Amino acid sequence: MAKRKPSSEYIDIKGILHEYKSKWYLFVISVLVCAGLAFMYTRVKKTTYGVRANVVVAQSDASPMAVFGSLGSVLGGNGHIDDEIFVISSHSLYRDVVKELQLNKRHFVRDGFMSAYYAYRDFPVELFTSPELADTLGVGLTFKVAVDDKGQVDVKAKADKETIAEVEDAKFPVTLETSYGKFVLNKTEAFVPGESLKTTIFVSGYDAAAEDLAKDVVSEIASRKSNVIQMAIDTPTPEYGIDVLNCVIEKYNQRGVIEKNLQGEKTAEFIDGRLRLLSSDLDVAESEIQQYKQKEGIIDLEAEAEYQSKKKGEVESRLIEAQTQAEIIKMVRDFIADPANSASLIPMTTDTENIKSAITTYNELILKRMDLANNARPNNSSLRQLDEQIAAMRENINISLDKAYETTRIAVDELSNAKRNADARLGNIPSQERVFRDMMRQQTIKQELYLFLLQRREETSMLLANAVPKGNIIDEAFTLNEPLSMSRKLILLIAIILGLLIPPVILWILGILNDKFDGVSTLKKHTDIPVLGEICRDNSGRNLVVSATDTSSTTELFRLMRSNLQFVLSGKSDKVVLMTSTSSGEGKSFVSINLAASLALLGKKVVLVGMDIRKPRLASYIGINPAFGLTQYLSSDDIPLDRIITPVPDVKGLDVIVAGPVPPNPSELLQSERVDEFFETLRGMYDYIIVDSAPVGMVSDTFALDRVADATVYVCRANYTTTHDIDFVNDIYEEKRLKKLALVVNGTTARKGYGYGYGKSQSNNK
Repeated sequence: MAKRKPSSEYIDIKGILHEYKSKWYLFVISVLVCAGLAFMYTRVKKTTYGVRANVVVAQSDASPMAVFGSLGSVLGGNGHIDDEIFVISSHSLYRDVVKELQLNKRHFVRDGFMSAYYAYRDFPVELFTSPELADTLGVGLTFKVAVDDKGQVDVKAKADKETIAEVEDAKFPVTLETSYGKFVLNKTEAFVPGESLKTTIFVSGYDAAAEDLAKDVVSEIASRKSNVIQMAIDTPTPEYGIDVLNCVIEKYNQRGVIEKNLQGEKTAEFIDGRLRLLSSDLDVAESEIQQYKQKEGIIDLEAEAEYQSKKKGEVESRLIEAQTQAEIIKMVRDFIADPANSASLIPMTTDTENIKSAITTYNELILKRMDLANNARPNNSSLRQLDEQIAAMRENINISLDKAYETTRIAVDELSNAKRNADARLGNIPSQERVFRDMMRQQTIKQELYLFLLQRREETSMLLANAVPKGNIIDEAFTLNEPLSMSRKLILLIAIILGLLIPPVILWILGILNDKFDGVSTLKKHTDIPVLGEICRDNSGRNLVVSATDTSSTTELFRLMRSNLQFVLSGKSDKVVLMTSTSSGEGKSFVSINLAASLALLGKKVVLVGMDIRKPRLASYIGINPAFGLTQYLSSDDIPLDRIITPVPDVKGLDVIVAGPVPPNPSELLQSERVDEFFETLRGMYDYIIVDSAPVGMVSDTFALDRVADATVYVCRANYTTTHDIDFVNDIYEEKRLKKLALVVNGTTARKGYGYGYGKSQSNNK
C-alpha cells in the first residue's frame, strides 16, 4: 500500500522542535509584541477592586391589604424576590442614583504616559452648567482641559466628534458658549497651582448615565431558597463603588416605603367611603325598626314559641350568611363598575375560590402596572399591553361576580322560601313579628359590616404610621480585601507565555491550511513510495548544472539520485527510465536533463529522449535546434535515426533526441509499433535511456509509454505539488500503472552538508 497512516496517529516531536527552531524569529517577534501590549494594558487598565453589598427583602405580610384576613392573599403581600431584583435594577432607580451622586459628569485626570485615573470626589477642575441640561441632553459631551504651570488654560469641547467650542490661553474661570448651553470651568480645592494638568470631563444626560450604571452594577439572588439580594460593582475607584451601592439601596428602600404608603392610603380612602355609606344605611334601618315598633306596638319577642324558634333558627342563620355574601359581592361589583376605580386595586371579594384567584391575578397586574408606569413613558408598548390585560381581566371578574351574585341570590331565594314555609307553619306567630325580624336582620347585617370596616380602618392607620423599608441591609457596601485584577508582573508573565504559544498555534493553523509539502520528510508522511532523492533550488540560471568539475549542492544531489536510481535499475536489461510529473512547472525536464548528464559522467552512453510531444521544451532548455525530431522520425520511414540524435556539447557521452513538431495525433503516434522499434534500437545503442514524457495529471501519453520503460521517476516539487497530487500518485502506485515507480523532490531548500559542505543556499526555482 502506498498510503501511509494518518499523521494524527503519531507526533514527530523532533520534527516539530526542528521547525520551531528554524522559525525562532517568530517567537521573538511574538514575545516582544505580547509584552509590549501587556505593558500598554497595565498602563491603561487600572487595578480593579470588588465592592459588594447584601440586602434581605422582607417577605412578611406587611401590606395594608393583609388586614382583610383571607382577602390579604388577593389584594396585598410582597412581590416575589425576582420582581424585587427588577425593581432594584430599574432604570428609574438608577436615574435617581445618577442624579443624587451627579454621575453624569465624570472626571479623568492624566497622571503619566498612557495613564489616567477616574477622579471621583477630588477632581481639580469642575464644570458648571444649567441643572436642566442633564434632563434633556441626548448626546455625550467631552471637555478636554489642559493647564500649564503658568495657569494658562486650553479647552476643547466636542459633541461626539464635532467640536462645539474651543478656548486657548485663558484663565480660570473659563466660560464656553455652545449650542447646548453655557458651560463654566473653574478650579476646585484639589487644584494644585504651579503644576501642569491634563483632564477630560465627560458629560451625559441622566438617562444615558443610568444606562451606563446599569452595565456596571450587578444584582442577583444569593440563593433560590433565600430572599437575599447580592449587589456587586467592580471598579478601580472603591469609594465610587461604595457610594453607588449604598445609594441604590437607599433609593430602593425609599421607593418601597412610598409604594406601601400609597397602597395604605388607597385602602383607607376606600374604607372611609364604605363606612359613610354603611353609617347612613344603618341609621335608616334603625329608624325604620323604631317606627315599626311604635306603629305596631311591639315591645319584645317573648311571644314567639320556643319550638318554632329553634326550628327556623338554622334557616335564618343560613339566610343571613347568604345575604351577607350577596351584599359583599354587590359592593365589590359596584366598586368595579365605578369608572373612577379602573386603575385601583379591588379591595374585597367573597369566599368563592375562582373569584379569589381572578382578583389576585388582577391586583398583581395593577401593582405591576404601577411599577411599570413609574419607569416607562405613557405610550410604552408594555404599558399598553398591561392595560389591555387589566381591562380583559376586569371584564372577566365582572362576569364572575355577576354569576356569583346570581348564584347567591338564588340561594337567598331558596332560603327565603324555606323560611316562608317555616313561617307558614307558625300560624300562631303574628305577622307583625315576622316583619320585625326581617327589619332586625337587615339592621344586623349592616351593623356587622360597619364594625368590620371600622376595625380595619384602625389597623390600616397603624400600618401607615409604621411603614418600614422592604430591604433590610445585611452588609453595607464594602470593598473586598484582594483586588480583582492581576498584578503587572503576572500580566507580563502571561503575555510572555502567550507570546511563546502564539507561533506554534499559527504554524499549526498554517499547516492545516497548507495542502503542499516542503521537503522529503513532509512528503513521506503522505506516501510510502520510494524517494530517490531531493534536488535543491539552484540560482545559477542554467538548465544544465551537472558537470564533472561542479561540486555544488545541486550537482551532489543529482549524483546521489543517480546512485539510488542504479539500485532501482537492478536488471541487466533495465535501461529505460520514464520521467513524469503531475503537472507542468514541477521541474520534470530540468531533472531529466541533469539526471542524464549525471549518468553520462560515469562514462556511460546516455540518450535523453523528449517525448512530451504535446508541449515540447527540451530543445529550448538545452539550447539546440536540430533539423528533425522524434515525431518526424516516427511519422516517416525516410528519416534515419542518426538524423534526429544530437550530442550535447558540454557533456561527453550524452545525446539528445528532441520531440519535434507537435503532431495532429499524439496518442496514436505514441501507441504505434514504430515506438517499440525505436526503443529496441536505442537499447542496443545506449547504456541508459532517459525519457522526458508528458505530465500524467494532464494527459495519458505517459501511461502509453509504460510498455517500453523499465522504471518511472515521478518528479514532485516542494511547496508546489499538493497533497491531492500525492494521493493521485499513490493510486497509480497501488494500481501498478507505471513500472518501478519512485519519487524525486525538486525545489527544496539547500541544507548544510550538500556538496560536502561547499554547497550554498539557493533561492530561484527550477
